[in-house]
Amino acid sequence: MRAIIFSRSWYATAARIALLVALGWWALQAGGWFARAAAPYQAQWPQTDFSRAAVDLVEITSGGPPKDGIPAVDNPQFVSAAEPIDWLDPREPVISVEIDGDARAYPLQILIYHEIVNDTVGGTPVAVTFCPLCNASLVFDRRVEGELLDFGTTGMLRKSDLVMYDRQSESWWQQFTGTAIVGAHTGKVLTQIPSSIVAFGDFVAGYPGGKVLTRRTGFIRPYGRNPYRGYDAMGNLPFLLDDPVDERLPAMERVIGVSHKGRNRIYPFAAFRDQPVINDEFEGIPLVVFSKEGTLSVLDRSSIRESREVPAASAYRRELDGDTLHFEVRDAEIRDRETGSRWDLFGRCVAGPLRGKRLEALPGGVHFAFAWLAFRPDTEIYSR
Repeated sequence: MRAIIFSRSWYATAARIALLVALGWWALQAGGWFARAAAPYQAQWPQTDFSRAAVDLVEITSGGPPKDGIPAVDNPQFVSAAEPIDWLDPREPVISVEIDGDARAYPLQILIYHEIVNDTVGGTPVAVTFCPLCNASLVFDRRVEGELLDFGTTGMLRKSDLVMYDRQSESWWQQFTGTAIVGAHTGKVLTQIPSSIVAFGDFVAGYPGGKVLTRRTGFIRPYGRNPYRGYDAMGNLPFLLDDPVDERLPAMERVIGVSHKGRNRIYPFAAFRDQPVINDEFEGIPLVVFSKEGTLSVLDRSSIRESREVPAASAYRRELDGDTLHFEVRDAEIRDRETGSRWDLFGRCVAGPLRGKRLEALPGGVHFAFAWLAFRPDTEIYSR
């Protein structure tokens, strides 16, 4: 190839012309294909830079609702967790977030109708997100390279997962990974903030001074009702997933994942039946997974209050002040073997010699197995 490019012979000249023509034809074809792929979105998304994309646009499909057809909550209203809240069952799942002593609970009965809450917690601007189709709850810092963003829903899905957009550039973001996949911010990644899905009663017990998102969202929705009745039943298939489902686990098996150094491992909830606490090591990190029964599924019955119970789970480093702890369930309480101290689901020591200490949360979160494996197919699956 180098000889053809730099040779002055007529043969080489003709070859160079043919090569340039071929490259030009390919560029025109590629550009025409991209324009055709972007054409359906241009009218509704005039500010989105479709010339920048990290994924093939054909992977993105309409989930049904239009842009902002599922409206984000932009002016969230809260009440004290200490107040009587008759519309929220103590077993109902909430997304728990705590930053610098500011603890907030976001009921999934509300998030299931809005999917995004733009908020500020402990002085940090956050986007609290929930994709019902993937059972994925993730919280992100809304600041990107010094710019403050707020988010809405595109109405689009990729791999059955919510595609968000920021209102400043109208770039599209993959909720599951926090990565911008289309538009001016393509390739940028939001910082994930530790959070967990727990029963509301456990949140109140852990954070009696915390706040709870109310139904005063500015919208009228049948909060407390599940529009995805029976979706998480074992044997069901994901909605609008074009990829083959990874056969290593049932699609709707709940898993908690951990990621480190580009490697991933998931812990199926089925493992918690025999091991409510799992001491493990991954990529050189001693870790522990805490689980607790008694949280309602938000994707089971039409009435969330009548839904079946599933575990709540969270993962932490089990290193503390240079020591590696080992945990177990003793008399229905989580304790470390080294000191006998008692710990809660939020990774905090609440009684014993280590009282006041806290374990470092690991990034990952609880999702359906199909979703985690669709985005991270090289994931290891924990087995005892």
